Amino acid sequence: MKVGIPRSLLFYRYHPFVTTFFNELGAEIVLSPETNKEILNLGTKTSVDEACLPIKVFHGHVLYLKNKCDIILIPRIMQLNKNEYICPKFCGLPEMVINNVGGIKRAISYPIYAYSSKSLSPWVIKTGLLFTKNYFKILKAYRCAIEAQKNFISGIHNRDYKIKIALVGHPYNIYDNFTNMNLVDKLNNLGVGVITEEFIDEVTISNQIKSLYKKPFWTFTKNSYGFSTYIVNNDRIRGIIYISSFACGIDSVTIELIKSKLKDFPLLVLKIDEHTGEAGLNTRLEAFVDMLQRRCG
Repeated sequence: MKVGIPRSLLFYRYHPFVTTFFNELGAEIVLSPETNKEILNLGTKTSVDEACLPIKVFHGHVLYLKNKCDIILIPRIMQLNKNEYICPKFCGLPEMVINNVGGIKRAISYPIYAYSSKSLSPWVIKTGLLFTKNYFKILKAYRCAIEAQKNFISGIHNRDYKIKIALVGHPYNIYDNFTNMNLVDKLNNLGVGVITEEFIDEVTISNQIKSLYKKPFWTFTKNSYGFSTYIVNNDRIRGIIYISSFACGIDSVTIELIKSKLKDFPLLVLKIDEHTGEAGLNTRLEAFVDMLQRRCG
């Protein structure tokens, strides 16, 4: 059976698990290409206007795959950590995409609770049974997928740059080079190095939120806030760039929490959507880097 996997949303962080799991089950994987103008246009035309850019892009990836596979993975991600949640659009993603795109024959859309092996097991078993009735094969595929994910080194950590900044935001905004217009390359070309949250351990990030009145409800808020405040307090960077999707409700709260904690620390918020112009983004980056260079002497 051919399984279509959209190269979008949290695929950037968990693709070793996903691809290994389906490979071990004997499925033929059909990956959509990296985001490009055609996929963005397809998604924008199909998705509802109120959706954020990453959700529109996901629609485009599904449209690309629709007639190229037997079944499509449309992940209904509920929790990555216990007692935390992620964007509500993930919870209703299958219904949104299936209704907007139309003509999808079959989809893998079982709820994903990924905070422990026990919580993830229902998704593993139900999904595995679509490809084989052999439980031992399913469990072996699961073990191999977990191992592949553990061995995967993600994130960006540029070394040997005089000026370094933290790049903060949802993973799909940071790692989709088309929608963020090759932001990391632009910064490197301006003489600025980048570090992302993957290089700060989860315990350290979680400890940073203890100063807040209440623990954040959203996993991405916790990660972004904890990473930003820790790395600034430890004098590891000279500035922060927060890349955010236009009209993201979670980001609107997260950014204000970070600003409130860091006060006058240099912070540039880049809002992106399908209308963002590259010239304007370049101008803002150059001005921000120029300011950092002057502060560093």
